Amino acid sequence: MPAEATPSASLPAAAPWRPGPGEIEPAAKLAAVRLVEALGTWPTGQGGPRHAAERAAALGIAGPRAARLAAEAGPLTPPADQAVVRVIDAQYGGILPDTASVLVPYAQSTRTGGAVHEGGTTVDVRLDRTSAGWAVTALHPGRPGPAVPLHASARAVLAQSRIELPPASAADIRSGAVHESVLRAMLRLADTYRVSVSVVRSGHPLNVFGTSRPSDHPVGRAFDVWRIDGHPVVDPATPRSLIAAFMRSAAAAGSYNVGGPVRLSGGSLPNQFFSDATHHDHVHVGFSG
Repeated sequence: MPAEATPSASLPAAAPWRPGPGEIEPAAKLAAVRLVEALGTWPTGQGGPRHAAERAAALGIAGPRAARLAAEAGPLTPPADQAVVRVIDAQYGGILPDTASVLVPYAQSTRTGGAVHEGGTTVDVRLDRTSAGWAVTALHPGRPGPAVPLHASARAVLAQSRIELPPASAADIRSGAVHESVLRAMLRLADTYRVSVSVVRSGHPLNVFGTSRPSDHPVGRAFDVWRIDGHPVVDPATPRSLIAAFMRSAAAAGSYNVGGPVRLSGGSLPNQFFSDATHHDHVHVGFSG
């Protein structure tokens, strides 16, 4: 996404992401996040693809695969003298017994000369389970489109302090590629909740993971929420009643397809609610149009 420049030449300190309680396969998330952090963070003079591949190799990734993953990093390794990545969340785009998609929204501060730029996107990190543990096999960074003149709902979402958007999701909205139904639902939910969005469009798998069925995310008709009123969805200490109420509020806001860690009954539409391993760490809110 486009970066914003500031005159300061100092970068924030790196703060490694760590899985909290309640995670399914935390090792898969750690493998994905550690690579994103390594590729997107470097000291002065250590930018460029060769150094990125060396940082990947330092994680134990074999040389040829490390070089390929560094080449796939794209916006994660912009030209800059120095960079620091701060991972916002790590959620599943899909989890099966031997393969996974971990979505990693991040913010990145880069310094070039005396100017610091703030940017970031979301990376769909693919992994396979091996005899040695989870191994990253591919990186698919999100590339939101350019900003366009916006309608009222998009402007209201971007201005709403109770809707927390990672860089890629904010850029998705600025690009005009997010459906009006999504924007209206975000605003309605923000009347009651503080909503921390993880993914809207960019960085999400094109298909529902493990199937050939197109996902609603890439066409701008869905969003995922990783935290509600400051409480991570994945945390067992987060009241299940809060998550259930949020899911029902999402359905009342027009979603035909609400998924999360709580298995709900009822709904105004058939099979309106669902729960599975992929959605133990976030609430999915999808729209048919």
